[in-house]
Amino acid sequence: MSIYVGNLSYDVTEEDLNEVFAEYGTVKRVQLPTDRETGRMRGFGFVEMSSDTEETAAIEALDGAEWMGRSMKVNKARPRENRSGGGGGGYNKRRGGGGRY
Repeated sequence: MSIYVGNLSYDVTEEDLNEVFAEYGTVKRVQLPTDRETGRMRGFGFVEMSSDTEETAAIEALDGAEWMGRSMKVNKARPRENRSGGGGGGYNKRRGGGGRY
């Protein structure tokens, strides 16, 4: 399971997060998604720890904690939702393809 870490400063690095979460156990992986267009950090990240016990301890200790001038939001990450590639008409037997009526 992964931990979601939100409301992060845009200046945070993977090393910064690793350091903070290492106080609660072994950090297996840190991810900081960036914006595709700008390459800038998006203000949230994910931390994976070696056990559920360590993750729970980190969540309880860090959720709402003040860090780098912001109040962190820390909780269990939800599974990623499958998002379709965006609207556009599908096939309709009455109308034909995805065009307008």
